[in-house]
Amino acid sequence: MTSNISDCCLKGFQWGDAAIVVIPDLFGWTFTNTRLLADHYADEADATVYVVDLFGGEVLSVEILLDLTRWGELDLPSWRQRNGPSVREPELLAFASQVRSMFKRVGAVGFCYGGWAVFALGAKDRNLVDFISTAHPTFLTKELMQNVAVPTQILAPEIDNQFTPELKAFANNTIPTLGVPYDYQYFPGLEHAFATRGNQKNPKEMRGMERAKNAVVNWAREWLHGDAV
Repeated sequence: MTSNISDCCLKGFQWGDAAIVVIPDLFGWTFTNTRLLADHYADEADATVYVVDLFGGEVLSVEILLDLTRWGELDLPSWRQRNGPSVREPELLAFASQVRSMFKRVGAVGFCYGGWAVFALGAKDRNLVDFISTAHPTFLTKELMQNVAVPTQILAPEIDNQFTPELKAFANNTIPTLGVPYDYQYFPGLEHAFATRGNQKNPKEMRGMERAKNAVVNWAREWLHGDAV
């Protein structure tokens, strides 16, 4: 991602008063499912949508990522050194500041890796976004959750080794005490990554993915336009 807004977004839709910044998972900003979700958000939440690249142009192999038996072919520790939160947060904040200057209302949606990022955008005293939403967040810390100051939505699958039962409990015990609207939605039987990578041969996963998309759209409509459906 660069400081030039035209260089770091997938594309803009329906230029107007509202925008949504989407922070993808390991599959990155070129992943087809993420782009399709961005199209849905644009059309159904009536917003300009940006899918950002926080990985410096690096794109991991979709074929390897979809096959857990091949993850040994990836050097994920080095990838994290290049793209971890402490490295990418300054770029993210700079980009969000540009978007904020262009639109009256702005939201942020993050999947997996993007989970920490949307909480960083929604932190106290930053005034960068008007709502956040995350599905199966990764790198999400208790400190980030304690500091959130905007309407917050979490879409949590039952099986998730990143957003653990301990972190789920902390979110549900802490965020309601912060004075911000909070929407926690639980997806029983589903696993980490369900919201972006539902298995087309598994009706339960596809239903979960659809439910997650609809939840984000309604949350966005509420806080961008005040008219959730």
